[in-house]
Order: sequence, then C-alpha cells, then structure tokens
Amino acid sequence: MKEKQTYDRKDYITACIAVILTLLFLFPVYWMIVTSLKPMGELFANPPHYIPQQLTFRSYIDNFIKNRSMLGYMANSFIIAAGTMALTLLLAAPAAYGLARLPIRGKAAILILLLATQMLPSIMLAMPLFIVFSKMQLINSFTALITANTTHSLPFAILVLRPYFLSVPGGLEEAALIDGSNKFSAFWRIVLPLVRPGLMTVGAFSFLWGWGDFLFALTLTSKESIRPLTMGLYKFIGQYGTEWNNLMAVATMAAVPIIVIFIVLQKYIVGGLTGGAMKD
Repeated sequence: MKEKQTYDRKDYITACIAVILTLLFLFPVYWMIVTSLKPMGELFANPPHYIPQQLTFRSYIDNFIKNRSMLGYMANSFIIAAGTMALTLLLAAPAAYGLARLPIRGKAAILILLLATQMLPSIMLAMPLFIVFSKMQLINSFTALITANTTHSLPFAILVLRPYFLSVPGGLEEAALIDGSNKFSAFWRIVLPLVRPGLMTVGAFSFLWGWGDFLFALTLTSKESIRPLTMGLYKFIGQYGTEWNNLMAVATMAAVPIIVIFIVLQKYIVGGLTGGAMKD
C-alpha cells in the first residue's frame, strides 16, 4: 500500500509563496487579456476595473475577421521564426559537434568568442547587417530577417548543444563505422537522435527569438508585405494616443504560439537547459 505523503508547515509556507509569486508574474498576462476584452469606455476607468464589468470581442473581430491585415503579419512572423529555427539547427548541430569531437586548435577561444557574441546587443548587429544586406540587395526579404535572427540565436545554440555531444560516448560512433556507416551517416543516424532534447530546446528558443524580433525587422524592412507581427503591433501606437484594446488583442494572439510552445515542450526546455549545463 502506498504510504501517504505528509507536509509540514514549511512546505505550506513555501507553496503559498510560490503561488503568490506566480500570480504576480502572471498578472501582466491577465491584464493584457482583460484589456483586450474591455469596451473603450471602461479602459480608463478610475479606479481601474480589475474584473471587467462588460466583455466585448470587438477588438478581435475588427483585427482578425473584418480586417485581416494582422493575419498577414502573423504569417510573416511564422515564416521568419520557422526559418530562423531551421537555419539555426542546420548550422548549430555540426558546429557544436565539431567543437565537441574534433581536435580544433583554439577551441577555448572560439567558445569565449561565441559567449561574447551572445552578449552583444542586437542594435550593434543591426547596422552592420543593414550595410551588408544592402550591398547584397537583400533588404526587404525574408532571407535577410532569417539570417539576421540566426546571428543572434546561433551562438546560444552551439553553446547549449556542445555539452550534449560531449555526453554521447564515442564508442557508439566507432561501432557504427565498423558496421559500415560513414562519418555523416553515424552523425545523422546515431548521434543526432541521442541529443534530441538539446535540439528541441534550441529549436524552441530559436523560434521564439524569430517570432519576437522587432529591431531587425525595423532596420531591414520597409515593406508591409514583409514585416512581422511585432511591427504590426506598432501601428496601434500613434502620435495622439494608443489604441490599447486593439493593441492588447493582437498582443494576446501573438502570445498564443509562445504559450503553446512552452506548454508542449516544457519538459524538454527545462531538462535541455539544465541537462546541458550538467554535462559540460
């Protein structure tokens, strides 16, 4: 018979503190959703209504049914985020494998350089990339935005994936080579499946970086047909005021993919980050 678990006073206090902190962190999300559902007259009530007295879905209807321009922005964001994720994984996996397995001279310096690159603010990369892409005539293209976002996510991806490749026993690859596989086949069929949690962690964060990018989109695009949802949100902030209910409605829809990704991949994201840290 399973023994009943008991909790002491310290456990209850810890649980209460955790609940309070969680509610505090989630309050901005709650306020965003509530604001999107309030009529205009209730937005500026004093004192503010923490629970809306009247609900309306007009902001969602106006921005996603009557006027479907926001759907175009969302499609652009999805293309940019998915492209950033794919390109990051394509480049990061062999790079991290090489840094983990091959006897590369100056490996420590490369890792420090990657770490330093990760710390650079995006604004320091935006202007040089604008000059490069201008000369290559890639301004106002998904290629420019995907490449720019990848420069930001790639160092993080390599640093997270390298410990995973280090944890894979080299004997598995040697056994595959003895069985007739070549180096690429052993990497693709044996090594990559074993580092799947790390790949899913890196893929999720790369997607989110591409989805939430604003600075590169502002710098490298001027056509509305290319711009992502973050630029679409900016349209509700005008010189004479902000359309808070429309802004919050679109922001709520923009947050949905992020919430879904974290819920679905929660165990991989948490396990991937902590697992990679322990294996290095």
